[in-house]
Order: sequence, then structure tokens, then C-alpha cells
Amino acid sequence: MKRGAGVLMHIASLPGPFGIGVFGEEALAFARQLQRQGMSYWQVLPFSYPGMGNSPYQSFSAFAGNMLFIDPRGLMHMGLLTAEDVVSAEYNVNKWRIDYDYLRVDRERLLRKSFERADDALKKEVKAYIKENPWLDDVALYLAIKDDNYSKPWWEWEDKKLRDYDKKALEPIRKTENYLYHAYVQYIFGKQWSELKAKINELGISIVGDMPIYVSGDSSDVWARRELFKMKTKPQGADVFEKVAGVPPDYFCEDGQLWGNPIYDWDKHKKTNFEWWMGRIRENYKLYDYVRIDHFRAFSSYWEIPSGAKTAKEGEWVKGPGMDFFHQMDKVFGDSSRLFAEDLGEMTPDLVGFMKECGLPGMKVMQFAFNPDDDSFYLPHNFPKNCVAYTGTHDNNTLLGWLWEANERERKECLKYCGFVGDNWGDGGTRSASCRAIIRTLWQSHADVAIIPIQDLLGYGGDTRMNTPGTATGNWVVRFSSEDLAGIDDDWYREMSRLYRRL
Repeated sequence: MKRGAGVLMHIASLPGPFGIGVFGEEALAFARQLQRQGMSYWQVLPFSYPGMGNSPYQSFSAFAGNMLFIDPRGLMHMGLLTAEDVVSAEYNVNKWRIDYDYLRVDRERLLRKSFERADDALKKEVKAYIKENPWLDDVALYLAIKDDNYSKPWWEWEDKKLRDYDKKALEPIRKTENYLYHAYVQYIFGKQWSELKAKINELGISIVGDMPIYVSGDSSDVWARRELFKMKTKPQGADVFEKVAGVPPDYFCEDGQLWGNPIYDWDKHKKTNFEWWMGRIRENYKLYDYVRIDHFRAFSSYWEIPSGAKTAKEGEWVKGPGMDFFHQMDKVFGDSSRLFAEDLGEMTPDLVGFMKECGLPGMKVMQFAFNPDDDSFYLPHNFPKNCVAYTGTHDNNTLLGWLWEANERERKECLKYCGFVGDNWGDGGTRSASCRAIIRTLWQSHADVAIIPIQDLLGYGGDTRMNTPGTATGNWVVRFSSEDLAGIDDDWYREMSRLYRRL
């Protein structure tokens, strides 16, 4: 990744009339604003359909896209919706929060209406798209069967043959209109994004994607390929997994985080030359220019928790697939230069060695840096060139929110380190002097890539935080209005990028 700067902004958080950000004109307008600011990168959160707690890291598929990102106006231009239909999809009750419960129902209604108008030529294109994207068959099957089973998880489906992925029993499902509908949704998603991404790339903006390390238990991935996961031989009810994922106690949560995702059976993955994973990375390379691998440390060693445990404290470290995985990647893709690693958390000796051997850029987060008694590797003067550096990530408080919550010693250390002078450190807004001092320090650093969340460009407080790890509700719902974005001083960021050679 060339030296440059960028912004972290979830597609869902974009402004617009549909209650959530979509692949439309607002996204292109934001990319143009990034260009004016001298930015080179737009980092997004996973495009996965949000699952438990509205999290894009808990989805029914590691491959399928979020139908809520589909722009109704694009469907109108294809002749699949009328202007009246598009107006009916508008939702402006609250332009700063996403109402997922409402949108899931309403957008499903709209997309099914558009599918009813699809002609034979379009349906032929969808069928060809299924053949070109083998993962889509499992997704469409899974969703069609789930519709017939009142959205129950796959282990509660009434028909045992369908639960067990019996190929003969699945064949009639492929002939249904509902199967084709779900494939159509993914076709439209892919079409709209590829067209939008091409325009964004023409502006000189690269898209940085985010690939969750784990998949959800109730997903097409586990249902169709359960041999690749640690499953119980005699499951009872919902207790189908032998081990589940999480992390031990850390900065974010004193009990650790019990995510509950199934654990990969890495020995079986290795026997297939990591075929499922190679397919997943290939799809991510289609979507994004660069890919952040979330919780990268699991390739070195991962925290494995017994199914049924009350907290993540009951887990243990288990060795991951290691360099075998990346040697296979090099055989398939030639190199790993489009990847970087989310390597936050406990920096164990095995992880340090593994990161060095992989050669992938890691991450540095300034909010972790300012213990006055420690020369932290998160301090900008310790950044290596080959890294992606942040003020904070989607899991952190906003920069202003962190300044207010930090203990006095840390806050004073941070402000002094960043050259802030004055007593108005708590002032927010797009011209917040304290936020600008910290952002300038990040821009000055040796890190090849500097990225800040959109909240920090705006100088907003903790009420706009994207996610608080370890909490189940109130996350992933933040949006910003066009008026918010218009208030950013684009010229200041462009001058910072010019001055510190990030243009």
C-alpha cells in the first residue's frame, strides 16, 4: 500500500433517503469528497448481511452481500421499480440512526416486487451468475429453505434430509422461484457494487475491505460445509458445536469476549489445500482493492472455548494453521500484497514471529499508546513503515469520546505528545483543536497508511461510537447526514496530506 491517508466509513452510515446508506449517488459523492481531501483510501466494514445484534461480523454467509445496500434508484433505472416504488422505500424518521427491524421487512418487500418484474433475459443472467459464483448456490438454497422453516436455524429444520444437505433432496429447491429470487438479490448487489467501485477507483480512491475471521453457526457456510468445523458427533438441540470462538480478557472486556462462532477444523482445511478459504479470499479480492483480515492472530493461535461455557475465561490458546495457509495463498494468488492484519490484542511471542514471517502490514491504534510509564509500540515514533495506523477503529470510542473518558495522566500525555496547547481540549466539532493535533501527529508518522474513522473527521463524541465490544445492543446503527459531511474542512485535510507527503 502506497503512502497515503484514508477514512473509515461503513456503507450503512452514509447519508441518503432510504434509512441506511446504499450503493448510490451519496456513496459516489463521499468518494469525491475523499478525493478533495487528498485521501487515497476508503475503508469499509464487512459487506455481509448483519446478523445477531445487527453486526456485519455475524452473518448468514461469508460470501453474500447485504441486500440493504442495494439502491432502489438503480432498480428503477433497470425498469424493475417505478418512481412511486422508490418513494415508498424512503425512510427519514431518523437520519442519524438505522432502524434494522423496519428495513429488513420493507426492503424485502421492495426487492421481491422488483423480482416479479424481472423478464426471462434477466433471469437468464441470474442463472449464469450462479454458475460463475459457486458459493451462490448454497446461499440461495439455504435462504429458500430457511424461508420455508420460519427462519429457524438449520439444525431445527423439519426435514432431516435438508438439514443434512442431502443433494437429492435439495434438487427440487433449485427449481423454485424463491431460490432464484435469493440469487437475484446477490446478482443485483454484485452488479451495483462493481459499477460503483469502478467509478470510485477512477477518482484515485482504493477500497479497503474487512474480512471477518469467523462465520456464524447458523450460516450457509456451516450448513453446507460442516466437515470443516469442529462439530459434535451427537448434537442435542442448538448445542451442535464442540468448540466456539472468542478472546480472553483484554482492554475491552475483563471477562473476555464469548463470540460463540464455530471453530475451524484446520486439519481438514489443510487436507483440501484450504480450498474454502482460497475461494473466500478470491471473492474478497473481487469486492475490494485491499483486505483487512479481522482477528488475524487466529492464524497463529486462537482462543478456543468449550461449547456451553459461561464466559470466555474458560478458553485456552490453540495453535492455528500458521504459515501453511500463507504458503498456499502464495501458490494460488502469487503474493499477499493486498492483505493486512488486524493484529490487536495480546502481542504474544508466537504472534510477533508469525507477523514477521508473513510480512503483512499490521495495525497501530493511537488510543492504546499513551500510558506515561510505557514506551508503547502504539506511539507514532515507534510505528514501522509497513503498517496501517489509526486514531481508533470501529471498536474504539471516538477520538473526542476517548479524550473525555481517558484518565487524566493519559489525556495529558496524549495532548502534550501531540503538541496541543490550550485548555479547550474537550471542544468537539470538525475544527476541534485537540482532535486536529492528534490527527496531525498521525499524518506525520512513518506509517505507510493513516486512517481515521469518519467520527474523528467530524470531531464527534462517544454517542456516535460504532461498536462497544462485549455489549449486545445499540451497536452498528450510527449514520451521518449530508450536512454533517458538508461541514468538514476538506482543505485542511488536503494540506495535511500534502505537507506530510500522503497525496
